[in-house]
Amino acid sequence: MYRAFFGLRERPFDLTTNPRFLFLSKGHREALSLLHYGIAGDKGITLLLGEAGTGKTTVLRAACQQHTEPAIQSLHLLHSGVTRDELHDFIAFELRLPDPAGSRVASIRRLYQALHERRAGGRITALVIDEAHLIPDDLFEEIRMLANLESPAGKLLAVVLTGQVELAQRLNEPALRPFKQRIALRTTLPPLSLQDTAGYIASRVRTAGGSAAELFTSAAVEGIHRGSRGIARTISVICDNTLVAAFAKGQRQVTDALVSEVCADLDFDMGPVLPAGHVLAPVNVPAPDSTVATPGETPQVALLGRPLNPLTAARPLEVSIVPAAVTDATSEAASSHGRLFAVPK
Repeated sequence: MYRAFFGLRERPFDLTTNPRFLFLSKGHREALSLLHYGIAGDKGITLLLGEAGTGKTTVLRAACQQHTEPAIQSLHLLHSGVTRDELHDFIAFELRLPDPAGSRVASIRRLYQALHERRAGGRITALVIDEAHLIPDDLFEEIRMLANLESPAGKLLAVVLTGQVELAQRLNEPALRPFKQRIALRTTLPPLSLQDTAGYIASRVRTAGGSAAELFTSAAVEGIHRGSRGIARTISVICDNTLVAAFAKGQRQVTDALVSEVCADLDFDMGPVLPAGHVLAPVNVPAPDSTVATPGETPQVALLGRPLNPLTAARPLEVSIVPAAVTDATSEAASSHGRLFAVPK
């Protein structure tokens, strides 16, 4: 609806999981590395926790897509509310095993034999389950037993789980403590910081063919961060609604006043205003083709923020072309995706 008005090729803030719009903050990079290692490694159970909307599913899919080699097979269970028998049926179907027949012991023996043969042939099998906070207790016990399947060469089935933070409390319950003790890798995906919120917005707008500096003021970005609490999904909801509202009003740029209006309509608490003089630091976004920048050669766009004082007039985010080598040298470079952001500590 507003694409032509703002000169965009597509809507930058759709809620569907699109790997082209993947933005990796430091926390997301760490989570991606953990899941990547959990799928391909020999560690048993890997767990990623995070608030709803922080990007767990996006990171999980990115980790699975990184393993395109035939030696690694991820069995991605999209619905965690299954029974024990349904879980075994799912694994057997994905591994192309014969229809289950006989006792449960025979079924487990057949699965063990298949996993053992795959491991002996140099192949890795990983069971990947999203929305793990919805898993009933008895299924956790079954997953623990599957993760215990091993041979002298190591674990036969890697297990990777993602779930909301309330799962951490459940794991402290007596019934789930044996499962918790089997977790070898665990991390929590935090909400985005203000700097990462700016980078998230800039990256998505640029991928859609636009410029965040032209669409959002610095104060608007601060307001979006406060209204979203750094939750990526909520950032997208606010940004999409503010662009719709700006289009309806004939405004070419989203202001902090428009963000406040949209957050009130959506019943999002804006929270406290950041202190006067707070600076939105430079944020680098990758080129549309995600090529790796060569220091000193390929320029990158940096969003340079102004002191965010609610008493001063909102200013647009300025756009400056700087060599990649000039940006914060202490920031870590993203791997093959290029440098996604640079935020001074």
